[in-house]
Amino acid sequence: MKKIVIALVGQPNVGKSHLANAISGSNLKIGNFAGVTVEKATAHLSTEDFSIEFIDLPGLYSLEDFSADEKVTKDFLLTAEYDLILNVLDSTNLERNLMLTTELMELQKKMIIALNMDDEAIKEGIDINADAMSKILSIPCIRVSSKTKTNIDLLVEKILHVNKNPLVAPKMIYSDEVEEQLQTIVKFLDDKHFHATNALTNRQIAVGLLWQKKEMYAYMHEHPLYVELQPILNNALGHVYMYCQCEEIEEVINRQHSAFSTGLCAEVLRVTNAKSKNFTQAIDAVLIHKLFGIPIFIFLMWGLFQLTFSLGEIPMGWIEDSFGWLGDTVGETISNEALKSLIVDGIIAGVGSVIMFLPNIMILFLGIALLETTGYMSRAAFLLDGFFHKFGLHGKSFVPLVTGFGCSVPAYMAARTLKNKKDRLLTMFIIGFMSCGARLPVFVLFSGAFFEEEMAGNVLFGIYITGALLGLIAAKILRVTAFKGEDEPFVMEMPKYRLPSLKLLWFVVYSKSAMYIKKAGTFILLASMLIWFISSYPQNSLIEEEYTTKIEALQAQLDDAASAETVAPNKEATEETKPTEETTAELSAQDSGSLEDTIAALENEKHEKLMENTYLGLMGKVVEPFFAPLGFDWKMGVATISGLAAKEVIVSTLGVLYSLGDEVTEEDNSLREIIASNMNFASAMAFIVFVMIYLPCLAATAVFYKEAESLKYTVYLVLFTFITAWVLAFITYRTLLLFT
Repeated sequence: MKKIVIALVGQPNVGKSHLANAISGSNLKIGNFAGVTVEKATAHLSTEDFSIEFIDLPGLYSLEDFSADEKVTKDFLLTAEYDLILNVLDSTNLERNLMLTTELMELQKKMIIALNMDDEAIKEGIDINADAMSKILSIPCIRVSSKTKTNIDLLVEKILHVNKNPLVAPKMIYSDEVEEQLQTIVKFLDDKHFHATNALTNRQIAVGLLWQKKEMYAYMHEHPLYVELQPILNNALGHVYMYCQCEEIEEVINRQHSAFSTGLCAEVLRVTNAKSKNFTQAIDAVLIHKLFGIPIFIFLMWGLFQLTFSLGEIPMGWIEDSFGWLGDTVGETISNEALKSLIVDGIIAGVGSVIMFLPNIMILFLGIALLETTGYMSRAAFLLDGFFHKFGLHGKSFVPLVTGFGCSVPAYMAARTLKNKKDRLLTMFIIGFMSCGARLPVFVLFSGAFFEEEMAGNVLFGIYITGALLGLIAAKILRVTAFKGEDEPFVMEMPKYRLPSLKLLWFVVYSKSAMYIKKAGTFILLASMLIWFISSYPQNSLIEEEYTTKIEALQAQLDDAASAETVAPNKEATEETKPTEETTAELSAQDSGSLEDTIAALENEKHEKLMENTYLGLMGKVVEPFFAPLGFDWKMGVATISGLAAKEVIVSTLGVLYSLGDEVTEEDNSLREIIASNMNFASAMAFIVFVMIYLPCLAATAVFYKEAESLKYTVYLVLFTFITAWVLAFITYRTLLLFT
């Protein structure tokens, strides 16, 4: 089966990914803001005797690589091996989209133009004569709709047809003066019987030289003809500059491409029943209003976090109870105490403490997906541009920062849309302040433990907003110190509002949830088992025997007391049933004076002493001095360190440590209740602040290093986040101690 590789190219928001999804049935990430596809993705389709691979390249407005993601596309188109270009255009913005098409035509590659969003164009009274356009350009042009799947089969047929047949050179026609100069250069090359070794035509050579492309000059400079060609070329450039009245060749090129696009639209485009104010403009009048826009945005985000907690609370309780039942059921079938502890306290408690937050994760990602796919995300960036500039951030920084609420890894990649390196680095430094989805379980856990249910949603929203505000303050400090520089102007396309498809929303939520579950079932499972092992071994037999003896003595007294009550329930206990002198001091320390409470206290004390002498306990003692000023005990310190691998591991670590270290009763079987009883409020809030700010995870740090292309800045990021997290957590702890 022969393979066909297709480069999917287009400007942002033209529906490239959606079209690939409609053609192949594959699922690609789709969003309505520039830079959503920061790396090429692939989709596959098998038909007839061919296997078609679509490579979805980052959206770009021009082949002049201004930003990192645009450079990815340009490098691929110029150096990679592929069979043809599928240029996707937005039919409702034909002239603007054709600016990129004109550049692609100059590559002289096999090419097909997909006039996407034809359904929307029809609604807006836009009619494109695709047949006439095909004849003018010598490129197959097909009206399609990725939403309604109109002409998708025809597009696939055309792909196969173009691939089977030889290249037909596109008809890119310039102004008369430019064409005259091109013909002069081509005639010289023809007369000298020049043939390029890289399969380029003489016209392509002429265009590259006239447009002063560096790679073309480098190629021709080695040829003996270059000495004779140079005066002809200089003369041609002089005529072009004089005719176009331009001083820069880039301006000449833009004018030529713009004139061609305008002329083509005049030939093939007809607009009828044009409305003075379309649907998008009507909504924008409210959502990006000068006064109401930002309050509406804040309200929407507040509502999202309210739903994340309130709606997620119900299924979260079900999952928590289910894992509790599973642990009890499985535990009853295992006689070996070590194996029972591994499975119940290690695997089930560790993984279950993470899985129970899956509903919250799903709701959060659904909300973000709705904001992206409806087109609102770009409006939010526009609204916050002026506000961001006050803190030294670029308006486009909003896209990676909001992406950071989902995951820091794609957020770092999304920063590629920023053209200025300092803007890009500054944004990447601040992304860590945007609490990713992996931190959500920690925040939900502590919000539920220390606040009433009706307040927990507001607290969760407050945590996210506080993190974002701290990030803005940090951005201002970094802008005036480490990343000084002029602000870049903010330019971002406003896509039309669109109703998201249920299939797309389902895919976004499903894929994110599947990744979360996969991480819980693999990485977090292994982490939970490791934490269980190092928190259970080595076992100290001396401590075990000491406390077992005490507990057995008290249990015997409790049994004797129970027997005495059975014989004489209405009489006082005899002298023989009273505690011995050795245990009297221990019992007097208990306010309730009950033997049951004393036994429970000794059980907890035994577990604490045993754990303190394990590998994990020893590790905790090492890091405890670092975290002690923040009010953290050694368990909290260990959980914080484990969170470097992945923030979800913090919850599983706490689940393992506290299920091993505390006697849990039926009335107090929730991890939230256990944490609330073992931490004071000031320590818990300091813990939230520290988790909110310090390094996202090792995977995100590796991506930061790749994107920043600098070990120095990566080290700075680690130091910056840890120092900032420690200082702010210290301030939080000490401040709350004064008021609690």
